[in-house]
Amino acid sequence: MAELITREDGRQYYRMEIAGCTRDLPICPISDTVDIAGFVMFGDVEITERAAEELLKRCPEHDVVVTAESKGIPLCYEMARQGGRRYVVARKGVKAYMRNPIHVEVKSITTDHVQKLFLSDEDRQAIEGKRVLIVDDVISTGESLEAMEALVEKFGGNIVGRATVLAEGDAANRDDIIFLEPLPLFFKEQA
Repeated sequence: MAELITREDGRQYYRMEIAGCTRDLPICPISDTVDIAGFVMFGDVEITERAAEELLKRCPEHDVVVTAESKGIPLCYEMARQGGRRYVVARKGVKAYMRNPIHVEVKSITTDHVQKLFLSDEDRQAIEGKRVLIVDDVISTGESLEAMEALVEKFGGNIVGRATVLAEGDAANRDDIIFLEPLPLFFKEQA
């Protein structure tokens, strides 16, 4: 059912089904040679609830769900809510309430600069010695995933799974992530 479509205004979209929901993802340039289909869960309650439900059916037992700020937050929250678990968000900056924060650096495919992800002592209490499920909305290069893993490991968490709604590009070939649908990259023809 997945297909590339062009609307009347000339914009291209990638139409696909995700957890029983049909969505048109806008095609967005990220370089001179590659475009991506932009998937944003913010504001889409239906897809967030359904994706969380479907992923929970496939994920191993866990005590806490962890994600990086910000696009994975709705999914992380909903998976924690449906599963009756706690959730933790790795922040992109130190907040006044964070005691003894630690950080790792990450370069995401959708961000034009290196970012830092932070966890604090309060997060350590939620993670240390616990079975941790790491989630994100899309996994592409795996850079954000590796950064979250490093933070969880620094706090003594036991990573039992990695889950995402969409596995973009080569990530769909990985056997260490749980995902609902593959998402292609769109390579531009060079003149």
